Amino acid sequence: MTLRPVLPWFKDGRTALRQLVMAVVLLGVYAWSAAGTNLSLGELVRGVPGLADIVSRMLPPNFANLPKLVGPTVETVQISIWGTTLAILFTIPFGLAAARNISPHPAVYGLARFVLNATRSISEIIFALIFVAAVGLGPFPGVLALAFHSVGMLGKFLAEAIENIDAGPVEALVATGASKWQIIMYAIVPQILPEFVTLCLYRWELNFRSATILGIVGAGGIGFELVTSMRLFQYQDMTTILVVILVLVSFVDYISSAIRARII
Repeated sequence: MTLRPVLPWFKDGRTALRQLVMAVVLLGVYAWSAAGTNLSLGELVRGVPGLADIVSRMLPPNFANLPKLVGPTVETVQISIWGTTLAILFTIPFGLAAARNISPHPAVYGLARFVLNATRSISEIIFALIFVAAVGLGPFPGVLALAFHSVGMLGKFLAEAIENIDAGPVEALVATGASKWQIIMYAIVPQILPEFVTLCLYRWELNFRSATILGIVGAGGIGFELVTSMRLFQYQDMTTILVVILVLVSFVDYISSAIRARII
C-alpha cells in the first residue's frame, strides 16, 4: 500500500535525472565545439573596427559598374535554370527506384539510396571543382555541379513522398489489372505532383543562390565578378554585385511563390 505513492515519484525522478544528463551532455558538446572552433566574443569585439573599415570602403556602391554585370547576371540565371532542369530529369528515375513501396528490387532500392546519399553529401562547390577540371572553365561545369548536387535532395524527398501516398488508389488499379506504369501515372503521380513541383521550385531558389558563388571556382556566373572585385579590393564594385544578387534573389523568390500559388 505504501509503495504506490512512491512509484510515480520514482518515475518522475528518473525522468528528471535523464533530462539532466541529456542537458549536461548537450552543454558539453557545445563547449567542446566552441573550444574546437576558437569561439571567442573577445575576438569578435576586437574585429569590429576592421569590419567597420571594410564596410566604410564598400559604401557607396559603384553603380557605374552595372552594365558590365548584365552578362554575368544573365549567365547566373541560365545556370540555375538548366541545373535545376537537369536535376529534375535525373531525379525522377532515382526517386522512383529509391521508393521502397514501388522499387523493382531491394538491390535497386539500395543502389538508388546510395547514389542519392552520395550526391547530397558532396557540396556543389566540390562538384564544380571536379567539372571545371573535367570540361574547363565556364558556365557548363556550374550547370553540371548544380544538377548532380540537387539530385540527392530532390530524389530523397520524391522517394519519401511516394512512400507516404494513400495506398487506396494503388490497390484499386492493381485490382483492375493495371500495369506498373499505369499505376505510377494514374495513382501515384496525381498524389505527389503538387508537392514535387513545390519542391522543385524551392530547389530552383537554392540553386540560384548557389549559382551566384560558383564563379569563385571558375564555374561562370556573377560569382566570378564578385571574387575578382574582392581580390582587387574594389569594395564599392563588390557592394554593387551584392545589391544585384539581392535583387535577383528577391525576384526569383517572387516568381517561385507566384507559380506555387497557382499550382496549389
